[in-house]
Parts: sequence; C-alpha cells; structure tokens
Amino acid sequence: MWFCYIVECSDSSYYVGITKDLESRVSEHNAGRGAAYTAARRPVRLLWYEEHETRSSATKRERQIKRWGHAS
Repeated sequence: MWFCYIVECSDSSYYVGITKDLESRVSEHNAGRGAAYTAARRPVRLLWYEEHETRSSATKRERQIKRWGHAS
C-alpha cells in the first residue's frame, strides 16, 4: 500500500509527498530527515492522506495535487 499525503509546515505552507510508511515518513520530516523543504519548516503536521494500490497511482495523485496551486 502506498500513501499520498499532505503535511502543514510550521510556516503554514504545505508539502505533498508519497510514501509506503506514513507514520515513519512524518516522523522523518519532523526529525529533519524528510525533505529539505520540510527540514527548514519543522514541525510538520499531517493534514490529509489517501491510500493507493501502486506507487504509480500515488505519484499521479501527488502530481495532480501539486498542480492545484495555492488559494489566495
């Protein structure tokens, strides 16, 4: 099982990613070992996630969400 997820960073920005282990990935972000973007914006808080059968499906969803842009 793969997950597509959104975390909110300490500066109120959002990060979208995929993982096989959601709990560990959020912990990695909060430990500064996740992504460079979130390492500079800790702590992060899991806002949303969705399960996917394949990595390909999760990646497609991640790309779709990243194209949404930001609300004004």
